[in-house]
Amino acid sequence: MDAERMARLDALLDRQDIADCIVRFARGMDRFDRALFLSAFHSDATIAAGPFVGGAEALYDWATGLHEAGQEATHHNLLNQTIEIDGAQAHVETYYLFVGRNRDATNWVAGGRYLDRLEKRAGHWKIALRTNIIEWSGVVPTLPLPFADWPGITANGVSRRDGSDPSYQRPLVNNRPAHVPE
Repeated sequence: MDAERMARLDALLDRQDIADCIVRFARGMDRFDRALFLSAFHSDATIAAGPFVGGAEALYDWATGLHEAGQEATHHNLLNQTIEIDGAQAHVETYYLFVGRNRDATNWVAGGRYLDRLEKRAGHWKIALRTNIIEWSGVVPTLPLPFADWPGITANGVSRRDGSDPSYQRPLVNNRPAHVPE
C-alpha cells in the first residue's frame, strides 16, 4: 500500500475514534453509565456546560442529578460533525438535539453545538476541553408513548438509565412472538 493511502487510512481511523469518543459521552449520559461517560474525557479535561464549569467527574455527578430529578428519559442526539485533526490535537464541532421527557408530562427540547478540543494521548483520543453552545430551547406537550398498552410490547425490555437497559443485552434477542397487525 502506498504512503498516501496509508496516511488517509490513518486519518480515517483517527476520525472514527474521535466520533466514537463523542458518542461515548452521549450514551454514557443518557444511560447514566459513569464509566462510559468518563471514558470520553481526559482526567484533566475542562468542560463548560450551561452554568457548570469543571472536570468530567463533577460534570457527570451534576448532570445526572439534574436529569434524574427532572426527566424520566433523555436523548442526546448527535448530528452534523466537523473534525479538524492537527497531529495529536483535534477540534470538533458537533451539532446536537437534546430531548428530555420531563417528570411533569412535558418534553424539553434544546439544540446547539458541542465545541471540543480532543487530544490523542497514549494512543487514545479523548476530550480535553469542551464548551457547549445552546442555541435554542422549547417545551412541547407529551403524548402517550405509541403502543404502550399493547400486550407484550415490553417483552424485549423497557428504557432504563443503567446497565439493565436493553441496549446492553448481549447477544440482543427478540422475546416477542411473530405478529403482523391487521
